[in-house]
Amino acid sequence: MILGELMMIGKLILISNNCPPLRKSEIEYYAMLSKVGVHHYNGNNVDLGTACGKYFRVSCLSIIDPGDSDIIKSLPGEH
Repeated sequence: MILGELMMIGKLILISNNCPPLRKSEIEYYAMLSKVGVHHYNGNNVDLGTACGKYFRVSCLSIIDPGDSDIIKSLPGEH
């Protein structure tokens, strides 16, 4: 149940548009239980990895500490 435990401490979950449907539904379910926001990234997993500055694919991403960034404030419906 590591997925559920990580969602408990996250502030926001980003999911790429080509994330497998089963994984996407699991993430959305656990996010709903732990009251964490979910944002569907408008790009594939390669684009999300590049946006993070990584050289590998990222299909889902949990933001634990946003730091000085405005990523959570910039999304509609997020506080």
